[in-house]
Amino acid sequence: MKNKLQLHGFNNLTKSLSFNIYDVCYAPAEQQQAYIGYIDEAYNADRLTQILKDVADIIGAQILNIAHQDYEPQGASVTMLISEGDVMPPGNMNSQTPGPLPDTVLAHLDKSHITVHTYPESHPDNGISTFRADIDVSTCGRISPLKALNYLIHSFESDIVIMDYRVRGFTRDITGKKHYIDHNITSIQNYIAKDTQELYQMIDVNVYQENIFHTKMMLKEFELENYLFEKESNLNEIQKAEIEKKLQTEVTEIFYGHNYRRKKIKVAD
Repeated sequence: MKNKLQLHGFNNLTKSLSFNIYDVCYAPAEQQQAYIGYIDEAYNADRLTQILKDVADIIGAQILNIAHQDYEPQGASVTMLISEGDVMPPGNMNSQTPGPLPDTVLAHLDKSHITVHTYPESHPDNGISTFRADIDVSTCGRISPLKALNYLIHSFESDIVIMDYRVRGFTRDITGKKHYIDHNITSIQNYIAKDTQELYQMIDVNVYQENIFHTKMMLKEFELENYLFEKESNLNEIQKAEIEKKLQTEVTEIFYGHNYRRKKIKVAD
């Protein structure tokens, strides 16, 4: 697509980014309530609201309304309505390059929204706890919400990141021709900083003819200490090996989106 597309009227394309992170932790039964309490405090509605405000700053949006809620017994949600700012976006807004952290105003939006929901969860038996945060950024106009990815990835402790980006609708140029996308994109990965990419195993599933792009990331290195809720746990080597296997299975299953068959152990009478 041409960078300087001359439109007839407004840019009516809708660009939607769905950003999901998973943080996996080992917290046995006696620690699970403390873990849930920690997550609810670390990612409460006020903290999430600030994250969304920062996203709005990155993409130069004016905030019209904020609704936020902390839930019982756990979880939180924030919904933010935003509109376009007064500053015209620079010509390189849709370039396939990583976006910044929130210290620069970059673009403007119109008739758009940002939402976040959190889902803390614990396995009842094996001590595995998983925190999920879902963020959706939907914009109408000439810019893409992908410029907020770098900030979002660094705002959470992310063992797994799953991202979906889709451009919907069409807009017309001055000759009346319809355009179903107004910027070149080959992969969501192009919007993620190289140092971040090096930390993760990454997979793409893209449907170019439908303007649908999907990328998922899983941390390459595994250090058991980083996954223990209580860092100074009294665990022997056998226990550590069992816990590590459980954690790695959990992360791998979430990343690939299916469950592995568990071998049933027959106990002799």
